[in-house]
Amino acid sequence: MSTCPPFAPFFGFAGVAAAMVFSTVGAAFGTSKAGIGIAGLGQFKPELIMKSLIPVVMSGIIAVYGLVVSVLISGSISNNYSLFAGFVHLAAGLACGFTGMAAGYAIGHVGDSCVRAYVHESKIFVGMVLILIFAEVLGLYGLIVALIMNTKVSSQIAAC
Repeated sequence: MSTCPPFAPFFGFAGVAAAMVFSTVGAAFGTSKAGIGIAGLGQFKPELIMKSLIPVVMSGIIAVYGLVVSVLISGSISNNYSLFAGFVHLAAGLACGFTGMAAGYAIGHVGDSCVRAYVHESKIFVGMVLILIFAEVLGLYGLIVALIMNTKVSSQIAAC
């Protein structure tokens, strides 16, 4: 049996898709959920809209994490691509994608609730930013794990 079967790149491209799709779903959910809160805030205090865009920006960063991992994985797929590399790249894409989805979900709910509370109490802003940072770190952890996995594969690529 060959160490580089012809179907091995399928798993690498599945990792690319997982990183992009799941992290983008998380970013889209976070943007939409926080955007609903911002729209509600804008009815009462339109001057606070620009400060309340922080959850939307942080949700967009989650999608960038998935894009970075996808580009790195797709750049290492070649003709000499082992099954080991395919499985590790799939795992890296899933790690980045699922943590991105969880982070987007957290950012959306925190952003919506805190932006609505910000209308009534301005002291909530600092707490909102801190909680959003902790939610964003979830996606960053997935990015770091995916980068570590990608470096392990690039150092152990088997020539077929």
